[in-house]
Amino acid sequence: MQGTEDTGPAGERVGGPDAARGAEGVAPGQGQACGQDAARGAEGVAPGQGQAGGQHAARATDDRADVPDAARGAEGVAPGQDRAGGQHAARATDDQAHRPGHPAAARPHEDHGPVRYGPPAPDPGLPVLPELAAVLAAASARTRPEPPGGGPVLREAARGYWDRRGLHGAAGGIAAAPGAQPLLLALIGAHGGDVLMPRPCPAAWMPQARLLGRPAYHVPTPAECGGIPDPYALLETVRRIRAEGGRPKLLLLSVVDDPTATVAPPELVREACEAAVDEGLHIISDETWRDTVHRPRDTVLLSPAEMCPDDVTVIADLSGALVPAAWPVAVARFPDTPRAAVRHARTLDILTALGALVAGPVAHAAAHALGEPDSVRDRIRRAAALQTEVAAAAHRAVLGSGALARPPQAGRHLYADLGPLRSRLADLGVTDSMELEEYLTDRLGAPAPGGHRFGDELGALRVRLGTGPLLGATPQQQTESLAAAKPLELPHVARALDDFAAVFAELR
Repeated sequence: MQGTEDTGPAGERVGGPDAARGAEGVAPGQGQACGQDAARGAEGVAPGQGQAGGQHAARATDDRADVPDAARGAEGVAPGQDRAGGQHAARATDDQAHRPGHPAAARPHEDHGPVRYGPPAPDPGLPVLPELAAVLAAASARTRPEPPGGGPVLREAARGYWDRRGLHGAAGGIAAAPGAQPLLLALIGAHGGDVLMPRPCPAAWMPQARLLGRPAYHVPTPAECGGIPDPYALLETVRRIRAEGGRPKLLLLSVVDDPTATVAPPELVREACEAAVDEGLHIISDETWRDTVHRPRDTVLLSPAEMCPDDVTVIADLSGALVPAAWPVAVARFPDTPRAAVRHARTLDILTALGALVAGPVAHAAAHALGEPDSVRDRIRRAAALQTEVAAAAHRAVLGSGALARPPQAGRHLYADLGPLRSRLADLGVTDSMELEEYLTDRLGAPAPGGHRFGDELGALRVRLGTGPLLGATPQQQTESLAAAKPLELPHVARALDDFAAVFAELR
C-alpha cells in the first residue's frame, strides 16, 4: 500500500494515477485515471463504516511516495505516468486551438490541474478591519522578520488565544509560520511515517505530503459531517497499510471543516481520536475555522487536544477569522511532552531551512488580533452572523435545484453534490468535477473549485461554493452587509443571491 489519494470498492484497479489528481499535483499534459485507484486489496469495507456519499475505506494507489522528489517535479508526480482516455488534463493544449482558421474567440480553457492552480481559502468578502490596518501600518518600519517559529510577543499572544479556548500551555510550545502550508509542511516533515487524512479535505493537505515524498491515504468521513475520518474506516485503513509494510504515523483532521463547512459532533470526534491514538497515530488538528461557527451558542465544538492533550498538535491559519489572507501567518500549538519538544525543535529547523519566517509588521498585527480586543471580537461575531444568513440562503438555492448539500455550519462556503443533476449537466457538456468547476466558475463569476481539488473522485459532481462574493462588490457594500440587521434585504445582497439562484435553477 504505497500511498493513496482514494478509497473504493474492493479489488478495482487501474494502471495510472488517481482519478482526482487534477487538484493535487498533475503537471500539465499528464492524464487523469479513468477508474478507481490501484492496490486496493481484496477485502471489503469494515462493518459500520460510514459511506459519506458512496466512498469506501482503505484504497491505495500506485502514486508511490518513494519516487525521488527531483523526478516528480514541483507537484510531486512521477514522470511517465499513464494517461487515461477521455479525461481532461492538458486542456490548454487542445488541438483545435492550434488548427489553421480556428476562431481566435474560441480559446480553450487553460489546464488548471497543477498545484499552482489549487483554490485559495474561501474569500471572506469583507474589508480589512480598520484597527488592524492601523496596527500593521504602525509596524511598517520593521525591516527584520520574526525569528524561526515567531518572536516572543507573537507566541505569547497565540498562547493566550488558545488558553481562552481551554487549551492551556506555554509560549515555548508555539510555532508560527507565514501561512498554513509551510507550517503544515514543517510539521509533516518533523514526524516520520505515512500520513492519513479524511476525504474530502483541504486542497493544500495532499501536496504537502507529496512534496515530502510521504505515502498519504484518504479515509472516508462519516455521513454526519466532514473533516474527521470514520473510525471504522480509519482502523481498517491502518490495518491494511501495516499489512503491506507501511508505517502509518500521522492523522490530519479538521473539526470545523473546509470544504464541507460542517462541525463534527463531539462524540464522533472522540471516537475518531481514540481510534487514532490507540493505533499510535499522532493527530494534527487544523482549527483554522473554529471562530467562524455560524451559531456558536447552539454548537458544541470540541477540540481533539481537549481529549488527547499529549497526542494532538493544533494548527490555525489566522486568515480563517482574524487577519486577511494577504497577511500570511499561521500558528501551531504543541503538546507539553518531551517527545513534542523534540518535534517542535525539528519543526523550527525545517522552517529555518525553508526561510519560512513571518514578516515583522504582519507578526505585530497578528499578535494584536490574537489578543482579541473588542473590535476583533465584534468583527468575528458580526461576520459569523452575516454568513449564517447568507450561507443559509445559498444553501436553499442549491437544494431548490435538486442538488444535495449539508447545511453549512461554519466558514464562508458550502459543499454541494450535483450528482442528482447529472443528466442535465451532461447535456451542457459537464461530466466530471473539472468540467463542473469550469462551468460554475464561468456562470457564477467567482471561484467554484470542484471536488477533485479536495480529494473526491473526479467523476463525482461535487463543488465548493463560496459565499463571500455574495456580500457585495465594493468595500462600501460589504460594510453595509456587515452592519445590516437584515442583510438579505439589502439590494446588492438580494441581487447577488438572485443571480446565484438563477444559475442553479437552470440546472433543474
